[in-house]
Amino acid sequence: MMQASAQLETSYRSIYMKRFSIILGLSVALILSLMLDLSAGPAELGIAEVIQGLIEPQSLSLRYQIILWDVRLPDALIALAVGAALGLAGIETQTILNNPLASPFTLGVSALATLGASLAIVVAPVIPFLPDNAILPAMALVFALAGGALILAFTKLTGGTRESVVLFGIALVFLANALTAALQYVASAEAVQAIVFWTIGNLTKVGWNELIIVSVVFVCVLPFSLRHVWLLTLLRGGEAQAKSLGLNVSRLRTMVIFRVSILAAFSVCFVGAIGFVGLVGPHIARMLLGEDHRFLVPGSILCGALILSLASFLSKALIPGIIIPVGILTSVIGVPIFLFLIAKQRRAV
Repeated sequence: MMQASAQLETSYRSIYMKRFSIILGLSVALILSLMLDLSAGPAELGIAEVIQGLIEPQSLSLRYQIILWDVRLPDALIALAVGAALGLAGIETQTILNNPLASPFTLGVSALATLGASLAIVVAPVIPFLPDNAILPAMALVFALAGGALILAFTKLTGGTRESVVLFGIALVFLANALTAALQYVASAEAVQAIVFWTIGNLTKVGWNELIIVSVVFVCVLPFSLRHVWLLTLLRGGEAQAKSLGLNVSRLRTMVIFRVSILAAFSVCFVGAIGFVGLVGPHIARMLLGEDHRFLVPGSILCGALILSLASFLSKALIPGIIIPVGILTSVIGVPIFLFLIAKQRRAV
């Protein structure tokens, strides 16, 4: 009996250390990706110069200081912040809806953000006490948060069943896409081009203020997500079993949807509707770490941040002198990865 207990403890410790090592490896890969992203671009700044410039900015010339601190660093860090937020939102959405295809886009939050941004581009409203360059992200944020509020209200009315939430989210996606298409139909060619450019996602128009806002929202939401890791792990064993053990699944689903809506809204309002990060990141983390949300939640955060950081680097490095919108790369790279994950899952079954 004692020997079996010792063997079980040794096995558990081995699994724990393996997962901890994976988390550590992802963290190191994220730092390396950040350095690559900071060194990419027309200005010839190597990784060694980037590190030196981050530690001692005065060691660089004024030109390179501006390039590193005012141009590249906000872009690179917003990729980490948005990727981490989408990764966290993705794993919580997939778990609470018990749907491997679920993501922040499934709930319709991103589609409504696109509708708000399109309305700001076409109508160009004047909002008192708000600068002109802040109207577009503000409209996208308001519409995204309104979508989250609609989902929460619907969840309350229907008792929070996962099927009804998914169907309502899909309905919101179709409605928002239809209204966005209607705006494009009556808009000028320049406005349509601006809408398309916003829709595919872009990291190059953000600054330190946007980075601080997204980071603060993520840091505020993360403790609540970590508080529920045991409950989400329990839910992966089946909704009926979780209810039999006393878990209020409907209440938990409402809280998670609220968090996901906040994360998705603040992520897409500044950088556009970047796809596949919140879908593929959690799947990669699940393959590496299993279903224990103590490791799966930080793993999904790291995978989401790593995917978007690598996409940001490739957007600057693939074609010299040209920055490819990062949303194009996340979709182009995300589709084959997603198909590979599906094929691997089918072989495992």
